[in-house]
Amino acid sequence: MRRETAVVLGGSVAGLCAAGVLARHFDRVIVLERDRLPADARHRRGVPQSKHPHFLLNSGRRAIGEIFPGFEEALIAAGGMHLMPSMDAAYCENDGWAPRKSGTMTMVYSSRVLIERVLRDKVRELPAVEIREGATVTGLRSTAAGTPGGRVEGVGYRVGDEEIHLDADLVVDALGRGSSVADWLGADGWSAPPERTLDAKVTYVSRWYDLPPAERRSETWWWKHLVVTPTQDTGDHPDEHEFLSNFFPIEGDRAIVCMGSWGIDMPRETEAFEAAVDRVRATTFGRATRDCTPTSEVHVTRSTGNKWRRYDLLEVPPVGLVCVGDSICAFNPFYAQGMSSAARSALLLDELLRGRETTGLAFCREFLARQKKSLDVPWMLAMARDQAYDFATGTEIVAPLRRKAAARLSWPIFNAINAASREDAYVEGTFAQVFNLDKSLREMALDPRFWFGIARYKLRRRLGRTVVPGGFDERRDPPGIDYTGYTGGAGAPPSTETGRGGDRVGV
Repeated sequence: MRRETAVVLGGSVAGLCAAGVLARHFDRVIVLERDRLPADARHRRGVPQSKHPHFLLNSGRRAIGEIFPGFEEALIAAGGMHLMPSMDAAYCENDGWAPRKSGTMTMVYSSRVLIERVLRDKVRELPAVEIREGATVTGLRSTAAGTPGGRVEGVGYRVGDEEIHLDADLVVDALGRGSSVADWLGADGWSAPPERTLDAKVTYVSRWYDLPPAERRSETWWWKHLVVTPTQDTGDHPDEHEFLSNFFPIEGDRAIVCMGSWGIDMPRETEAFEAAVDRVRATTFGRATRDCTPTSEVHVTRSTGNKWRRYDLLEVPPVGLVCVGDSICAFNPFYAQGMSSAARSALLLDELLRGRETTGLAFCREFLARQKKSLDVPWMLAMARDQAYDFATGTEIVAPLRRKAAARLSWPIFNAINAASREDAYVEGTFAQVFNLDKSLREMALDPRFWFGIARYKLRRRLGRTVVPGGFDERRDPPGIDYTGYTGGAGAPPSTETGRGGDRVGV
C-alpha cells in the first residue's frame, strides 16, 4: 500500500538507508540534512567520526545490498577493497603475530566518506526521494501527545531565516547520538524514554596517510590491514602497549592510522602522535607509518559511550515516529557496529511496512519489539567488554566481582577463540557470525560444540599436537606464509611465496 509522505531527519548512513526503504512505500520521501552535501567523498561537519576507520560488517553489507542492489559492486568500483582479513590482515595478538590462513569471513574496506557518497548516489536514483540540504530541524508537531490516540504528525525545520513545517505520515529520526528528538517529544507531552548507558572512557585518535609506492615497500609488507591488540602483560610497559591500534587501508592507496584506549589520555598533537606510533608494541606498526606520507592533522574522538534510548519500554510510545542508527542506540565505536545496526533497522522497517494499511500503535509497538531484539545482539557484545572497567560510568555498570571477572577473562577468551579458530572450522565460523551480528553472544555462549572445539584445541596445544603455529615474535615483521591446508609434519607450509616474516617466540 502506498502512503503519501515520510520525512527522514538526517542524511547520513542511517538516514539514507531509511530513505531507501521508505521510497518503496511512500509517494514522497523528504530527507532533511543540515549540511550541504559534497558531490564526492569528502568530510563534512555533521559526520566528524568519518575521519576514523569504519567497518561495514557482513550483516550490514547484506542489509544495504537488499536496500540498494548493486551497492557493494559500486563501492568496489569507486575504490573499496574486497579482502579476506585472515589472509590480507596481520594480527598481533597477546602472544605475538597470528599465522596467516584462509577463513570464511570477507570484508569491504573503504573510508566512511566513500560509503556515504555511494549511498547518496543510490538514493538520488530514487524518484520518490528528495534531499533538502541546509535544513536544520527545529522540532516535531504532535496531536494528543502521550495518549493511545496520539501521534507525531510533522516536523519543523529552518533554511536560512525561513521556518518551514512539513506534514508527515511517518517521521524517521536519524540525527545520531546527539539527536534532540526525545527533548522535542517531551516538550509536546510525550513521556521520556528510559536510557541505558555505559561509558568506558574510550578515546581514539586517527591520522590519514598516503602509502608509499609498492616498489618502495619492504618485501615483508604483504599485508593490507595491520591490527595490534592491547597487551595483557601486567608489568611495566609504555601506555602505548595498552592501545588497540589499526593501520586501516582505504581507497586511493591510503591508510588511516588509528590508536585508541580505554581510560588513557591519547596523543592529540602531531609530534606526540608520531612518537606514540613508534611505541606501539609491534614495531612493524611504527615503521610502516613512518614509511607513509601524512595528509591530515590528528583527529580525536571522545564521544564513545554506549547509549540506548528505550522507546520500547514506554507504555505509550510516540506513534508516527521511528528512530534508527545512533539516535536509538549508539555504541562504543571500537566495536564497528553502528552502520550495520542502522541498516538492519532500516530493513526491519521495510519488512513491517509491507502490506500494512496503517502505521498506528500496533505497528509502532511491533517495530520497537523487533528492533529491540535486533539491537540486543550488538548491545550485549559492547557490554561484555566495556563493563570490565572500574572507571566506567552509567546505568549498566556491574558489581565488582562481575567486573573483575569480565576484566580477567574477556581478552583470554578472545585469544582462545582466535587460536582454536585456526584449526576448527566450526569455532571460526561461529565467531565470525557473532562478530558480524549474525548470531548473538548468548547463542555462542550456550553452544556446546563451540566450547568443545576450544577445549579440544587447548588440550591439543598442551600435548604439543596443534598443527598451525602461532605466537610469531612481535618485534619482527609479521610472517607472510600461507598456512591454509597445512597439516603439520616436517614439510614446509603449502606456500612460502607471499612474504617472509618474524620467527616464533622462543625459536
